[in-house]
Amino acid sequence: MRHGCKVNHLSRTHSHRVAMMSNMATSLIMHKRLETTLAKAKALRVYVEPIINRSKEDSTHNRRIVFSYLHSKEAVNELFREVSQKIANRPGGYTRILKTGIRKGDNAEMCIIELVDYNENMLKEPKAKKAKSTRRSRGGKKAEEAATAETATVETTPEAEATENKAE
Repeated sequence: MRHGCKVNHLSRTHSHRVAMMSNMATSLIMHKRLETTLAKAKALRVYVEPIINRSKEDSTHNRRIVFSYLHSKEAVNELFREVSQKIANRPGGYTRILKTGIRKGDNAEMCIIELVDYNENMLKEPKAKKAKSTRRSRGGKKAEEAATAETATVETTPEAEATENKAE
């Protein structure tokens, strides 16, 4: 039983797991998104979010701590220069996991983990959807309500008729 065991070991030794998380975190920071299995993505989220949170305050101490996790100067520079600018006002939740289905070979659940502020498609404001109009020939209440709503808008008040007659 795994009571109180909070770390998903991912069927790897400690050194292999630490190296894999470091490499995946570096790839996520450099490329802004990563396709992997769901279990690895959930473990990566726990690993990388405190690192991203450190980048909010650019100090030598924070850079050294982040470097001890990532082991990549390029990733540390990218994190402190670009990523920290975008996440400055965000209180947490820097990553998003999107499930993409299953892998054909071993039936593993696949997903995409990405930095939230870098997905341009999801950042766009949704366009106002056009109201649906039904094309039913027969209908109960909905058809009657639609018909009464149309006639209510077509009917005009006597004051509106008077102004139309004066204009002519």
